[in-house]
Amino acid sequence: MPPPTTGRAVRLALAVLLCALAVPPAAAAAPRAPSPAKDASWTARPAGSGSGGKGGRPYFYLEGAPGSVLQDRLSVTNPGRSPITVRLRGTDGPGARTVPRPGTEGAPGTGPGAWLRAAATEVTVPARTRADVPFTVTVPAGAVPGDRSGAIAVRGGGRSVEVGLRLRIGGPAVAALTVEDVTVSGRTIHYTLVNRGNTVLAPQVAVRADGLFGTLLRREARALPVRLLPGQRLGLTEPWRDTPALDSTTVRLRVTAAGDAHGEATAHAVFVPWAPLTGGALFLLAAVATGAYAYRRGRPRGRPVDDGRPVDDGCPAGGDRPVDGGRLPGGDRSERDQQHSGTRHSVQAGAES
Repeated sequence: MPPPTTGRAVRLALAVLLCALAVPPAAAAAPRAPSPAKDASWTARPAGSGSGGKGGRPYFYLEGAPGSVLQDRLSVTNPGRSPITVRLRGTDGPGARTVPRPGTEGAPGTGPGAWLRAAATEVTVPARTRADVPFTVTVPAGAVPGDRSGAIAVRGGGRSVEVGLRLRIGGPAVAALTVEDVTVSGRTIHYTLVNRGNTVLAPQVAVRADGLFGTLLRREARALPVRLLPGQRLGLTEPWRDTPALDSTTVRLRVTAAGDAHGEATAHAVFVPWAPLTGGALFLLAAVATGAYAYRRGRPRGRPVDDGRPVDDGCPAGGDRPVDGGRLPGGDRSERDQQHSGTRHSVQAGAES
């Protein structure tokens, strides 16, 4: 028979075990919150696209003449466990504007985004549901034929998605291209390309520079890594590393594109080595100033300058010329006459004797 102390210990252990089995864990009783990542993983794409966008349209493509109304549908899929509310609006992409009229460059709201109207601007999509939202694009009657781009912006649940929209307006295609504002600054040629037509252009540029003694730069036409949309202006540069040190040049740029689009412009540039010329001019001025200063210091002071002309001193030809203000050594003119008279008397007296 076991001692009483051992029996009480066994009964206490059994009681603790029964209590543990009777109370369920708190973690098992609490419901699991839905994953916010899954609730926010909605998608938006053109209607008719397969799951994950495979085998479907990556963007909307619509085509019509001016004045036509084009229709399509946007699919919003909510795979989460709770409803999601999204808002829709149209936006204009790069080049969505028509060819601008003078004074209207940069005017907003003149592309597919402004022409788009959705059946609802706010849509609530239930959990594990897809909603198709119809929309229309009304092409204005005066729209210029050509390609436009835009998008449908969808926002909701802290996310934003844009589904591309490409629109082709029927009519005669016009390819026109100009090159403007050609300047030369240092070792760089600056210029601006302007798409004056209604089609997207892939331009090519050829560069030539001629100086006074021949051709200084010649580059054959090559494709530029840009696409010019209708009405777009784009500033570009062309490097010119071997610029002349001293020359007067004419720089000519010729730009071409498909559809017989072409443009040409020239600019004049004068290259002068200002630093050496300035240094040489300063050295020459310093040398001239130094020579003039040395000449003035070495010139005797007080001596008359003999310019080769005869001086009228009032004396007969062959006589003595006055020195120091018209005075002769030995006295003034009266004293000189007395000396001459005395000399004549002495000569006569000698003759008589």
